[in-house]
Amino acid sequence: MKPQARSLLIELGTEELPPKALDELAAAFAAGIVDGLARRGIAADAAQARSWCTPRRLAVHVPAVADMQPTQKTEQLGPYLNIALDANGAPTPALLGFAAKNGLAVEALERSSDAKGERFVARREQPGQATAALVPEIVGEALKALPIPKPMRWGNHDYSFVRPAHWLVLLHGEGVIEGEVLGLRAGRMSRGHRFHHPQPVHIVDADSWLDALRAARVLADPDERRARVRTEVARVAPAGTTPQLSDALCAEIANLTEWPVAIACAFDREFLAVPPEALVMTMETNQKFVPCHAADGSLSEHFIGVANIESREPAQIRTGYERVIRPRFADAKFFFDEDRKAPLAAGMDALRGVTYQQALGSVWDKSLRVAELARVIANRVGTDAALATRAAALSRCDLLSRMVGEFPELQGVMGRHYAGSSGEHAEVARALDEFYAPRHAGAPIAQGTLARVLAVADRIDTLAGIFAVGMKPSGNKDPFALRRAALGLARTLIEGRLTLDLRAQFDEALCLLPEAAFAAGLAKGKDGKAAVPDPGARRAALGAELYEFVLDRLRGYYAEQGIAGEAFEAVRALAPSDLADFDRRLHAVVAFGQLPEAAALAAANKRIGNILRQAGHEAHGDVDAALLEAGAEHELAAALTAARSDVAPLAAQGDYVGVLRRLATLRIPVDRYFDQVMVMADDTRLRANRLALLGGLRALFLLV
Repeated sequence: MKPQARSLLIELGTEELPPKALDELAAAFAAGIVDGLARRGIAADAAQARSWCTPRRLAVHVPAVADMQPTQKTEQLGPYLNIALDANGAPTPALLGFAAKNGLAVEALERSSDAKGERFVARREQPGQATAALVPEIVGEALKALPIPKPMRWGNHDYSFVRPAHWLVLLHGEGVIEGEVLGLRAGRMSRGHRFHHPQPVHIVDADSWLDALRAARVLADPDERRARVRTEVARVAPAGTTPQLSDALCAEIANLTEWPVAIACAFDREFLAVPPEALVMTMETNQKFVPCHAADGSLSEHFIGVANIESREPAQIRTGYERVIRPRFADAKFFFDEDRKAPLAAGMDALRGVTYQQALGSVWDKSLRVAELARVIANRVGTDAALATRAAALSRCDLLSRMVGEFPELQGVMGRHYAGSSGEHAEVARALDEFYAPRHAGAPIAQGTLARVLAVADRIDTLAGIFAVGMKPSGNKDPFALRRAALGLARTLIEGRLTLDLRAQFDEALCLLPEAAFAAGLAKGKDGKAAVPDPGARRAALGAELYEFVLDRLRGYYAEQGIAGEAFEAVRALAPSDLADFDRRLHAVVAFGQLPEAAALAAANKRIGNILRQAGHEAHGDVDAALLEAGAEHELAAALTAARSDVAPLAAQGDYVGVLRRLATLRIPVDRYFDQVMVMADDTRLRANRLALLGGLRALFLLV
């Protein structure tokens, strides 16, 4: 009988699941179910499988799941003939034991051959099991594989899960799959909204589950729930305001509610005197409220809360939301007012008592090093060195403020506000906030040149210092977030178009470090011995290592832009110290690769490289014009001379696209040269001259 295919539904009901992990758990659960079906050979429409979830449940729906496994074929490899049979061809104990282990007579065993010879094989066929008998096992495996860092136990059970589980629905079509998971017997009774529909929900079949829950005031499709959150927020938004609902906040609210209902609220206008970043952070992070902005873009006193219930008395919920936000805002206003009683610079001395890293000194020591680096870098990139030094000195002062102590996420932001109220230069104030950029992957870099200088100086000092003390990243351990700092440094130099010798800057940063840092690095070496004990040589080795560490971060950065790894490696081979120059070269190589002449010239360059490598010492020297033969050789020499003349100013300007486009015009003389000229001539003088010509050509090719 041909197996029938019906939809499979799995629902595990729990206590409230962690909202930030809910989407990942649901996706992993669905992947585990699909994988479990596939490993057992059960036919299913895996491409249409869906993961559904609410705060109280994880669910998977897989269409067209066969009700039977296909016939299962197994193969066990046995002993080779020289071991399985004795000199008379009779079975040895090894063969008899293999046959008995597989439940077969020796005569029923088959033979197969491989590179080592012929051997016995036990092949068997078993009828497939019913899908219903396998689903509980598949569910159990999928749950165990979920990414749960700290599973919990409940009652006196031996099993554990992210939250206590309370009900289980397993349906294959209309039929209930008998089984037990996490101590729960499977059935067809789900549960609706905790308040609107506390009664059990009868599920007719696997395909009606979503509609049945919707009727019970549960939106089990997270996409539908997010859409409702946005619709509800827009519905209640006060006239003249625009809600600030990010995708992340919308997803988190949706994962906290099964039937979201928005409530418009407001707070006292006096709190608008507090920096808006503090108010927004409190609303979004602590309370999951949606801030509203006025028509001019400023923060308004209105906000929106999203409840998990459609209340008959929404005013009561509104009062509760407004009551819970008031003390948080009052604290923020108190901290802000108290912090402004003294200028931002007054916090400098206090930084002397805050340890940055034991061997690297205090936070004040770090600020001094960053200030010196910022002064040097500012002079090199052509911005105000005095402002850069001042910004570096103030860059950590807000860390000891009351506001940042209560809301650590506001470091930098509060530095900008306090610097502004203290009368600091406006560009310095902006830099105190912007130099933290990019704050996360994909975020923009600092906008102002002064902020970029400070961002570069700070990251260079951080990388140099932590590498010096021997605490560079290892495996997945990166407690100082040095990989992120290196990428932020590279992006700021590249996207900010800052011309800077990164190798030299690392060397200068290493020279500013205290000797205790290098002593700590030595102590962390193998057996307490450094690979490079000389201080000067050790600094040079660390500088080279830091430069390579930054370049390693760029591989993924460019891969995300669709730039092939071979193009990246082609430029990395030259190791330009200026990353902005590195970027220009790389994009020139990418543009060159799209020219019709690119493939032929690349092949010619490779051919020239092979010839010169094989020639060894013969490939060195200058071209003697008197030894050039008429025709293709004269033509290539003339084309090379003209190309050198044209390329030099382009290279000096950093116009590498122009350089490579000019080199592309050499394709015809290069092709004609290889067609008509024998490079490895018998005459040694002629051969050396031709090798010198090719050496000059290759040097031009490798310019970019």
